[in-house]
Amino acid sequence: MNQRRSVKWNLCANWLNHGVSLLIGVFLMPYVLHILGDQQYGSWIFINAIAGYSGLLYLGFGQTISRYVAHYHAKEDWKHLNQVANVIFAIYLGMGFLALTAAGIIAWLAPHLSEWGSVPISEVRLVILILGLNVFVGLAGSVFGGVLMGIQRFDIERGVNLTSGILRLVLTVAFLRAEQGLLIIASVFLAVTLFENIGQCLFAFRQLKQFRISTKYMDWSILRECGSFSGFAFIDAIAWTLIEATDSIVIGIFFSPAMIVPYYIALRLTQFINMPIAQIGKVFMPRAGELNANEDHGALQKLVLNGVSLSFLLVTGFFIGAGFFGQTLINTWVGPGYPESHLLLTILLGARIVALPISIFRSVLYGMGNVKVPSLIYMGEALANLILSLILIQYLGLVGVALGTAIPILFAELGILLPYALKKLDISRSRLLRYAIGPTIAPLMALLAYSYCLPHFFEIRNSWVVLVCIACGGGAFLAGTWLLFEKGSPLLKRTTS
Repeated sequence: MNQRRSVKWNLCANWLNHGVSLLIGVFLMPYVLHILGDQQYGSWIFINAIAGYSGLLYLGFGQTISRYVAHYHAKEDWKHLNQVANVIFAIYLGMGFLALTAAGIIAWLAPHLSEWGSVPISEVRLVILILGLNVFVGLAGSVFGGVLMGIQRFDIERGVNLTSGILRLVLTVAFLRAEQGLLIIASVFLAVTLFENIGQCLFAFRQLKQFRISTKYMDWSILRECGSFSGFAFIDAIAWTLIEATDSIVIGIFFSPAMIVPYYIALRLTQFINMPIAQIGKVFMPRAGELNANEDHGALQKLVLNGVSLSFLLVTGFFIGAGFFGQTLINTWVGPGYPESHLLLTILLGARIVALPISIFRSVLYGMGNVKVPSLIYMGEALANLILSLILIQYLGLVGVALGTAIPILFAELGILLPYALKKLDISRSRLLRYAIGPTIAPLMALLAYSYCLPHFFEIRNSWVVLVCIACGGGAFLAGTWLLFEKGSPLLKRTTS
C-alpha cells in the first residue's frame, strides 16, 4: 500500500469510527438527559469538566509517543522506540496515582464546589472517585494507543474505540435509571475504559513485534531528546483544557449545573462536527514527521494543502447546514425547551471555520518537531478565552461564554498562527487561497443553494423527516468531498511538481 493510500485509509478508519460515535452520541445525549433531567445531567457535565483537567497529567507525552514512535519506526530504531514508550509508561503510572489522590481531595471539597440540588453529596463524591480511577486506567493504557498511532495503525486504534463506544451504548441503555444515575454512568465509563485499554495493549504488542515493556528500557536520558517537544506539547494540553473544559465550569460556578445544559447542547453538536474533521490533523502528524525526516518538502506542502482544503470544505459545509436547519435539529433531537442553543451553536461552529483548517498547520508543525511557537500561541488564545468568558458572562450570559471562546480563535489562529505556519512551510497566501480554498468554493455554493431552496419546497417541521432531508443533502455533499480528496485538484497536483 503506498503512503498516500495509507493516509486515506487511516482517514477512512477514523471517519468510520467517529461516524458511528456520532450516531451513538446523538442517541445517548437526549436519552440520558431525559432520564436524569437538567439538574442531574448538568451535574454530570460539571463533574466531567472538572475531571477534564486530568488531561494535564499527560504532561504533553501523548503527542510525544505518536511523534517519536513514528520517527523511530521509520528508522527501525527499536531500542529508542522502546525507551520512549517505557519511560512515558512509568511517568503515566505515577501521574495515575496522583489523579487518584486529586480525586480524593476534590470529593472531600465537593459540597463547596457548586449547588448540587437534589443530587446526594455522597453520590457526587463516589462519582468523583470512580472518575479518578477511570483517569488512572486511561493514563496507563494510553501508551499502547500511542504506539498504534505512531505506526499509523489508526484502523486498529479506531476499531477498538469504536467497539468501546458500542459497548458504552449497550451498558448505558441496559442499566441507566434516574435513581443513582450519575453513579451508573460513572461505572459504565470505568468498565469501558478498562476494555478499551486492554484491547489497545494487546494489539500494540501484536502489530509491533519489537515492542517491549521492560525495566531494561528505562533510560531516563531519553527525556533529554523528547523533553522539549513534550514540554511545549504540555503547554498545548493546558491550553486545550482551558478552552474545552472551562466553559462548563464557569457556567456552573456563576449560575448552576442545570444552566450548563443549553450551552452544552450547542457545544456537543459542535464537538460532533469537530471530531471527525480533527482526525485529519491527527492522521497527518506522524505522516508529516516521516516526510520531514526524509526531507520531502514538496510532499509535505501537498499534504498540508490537501488537509486544509478538506477541513475547510467540511466545517464550512456543516456551518451552512447548521445555519439553516440548526434549530430544527435541536428541537427534534432534545426537545423545544432550549431556544438559546441555536445561537450558541452558530457562534461556536462559526469559530471552527477558522480553527479546524488551521489546526492542520499546527499538527504538521508538531510532526516536524516545531512545537514552541504554536504552543505559546495556543496558550495565549486559551488565556484570552478564559478572561473574556469571565467578563462577558456577567453581561451576556451564555452568549458571552460562547463569544469568549470564538473571539480569541479569530485573532490568535488567523492573525498569528497562520502567517507563522505559512512562513515555516514556505507556502504563500495566494497559493493557499488558490490551491486549498479555491477548490472548495463550487461545492460550498452548491450546498448553500440546496440549503436555501429546500425550505421553499418542503414544510420545515420538528420531525425526523426533516433530518432525513438534511442527511440526504449532506450525503451528496460528503460524496463530492470524497471525490475532491480522492482525485485531488489538478492545480493542487501542480504545486508539488
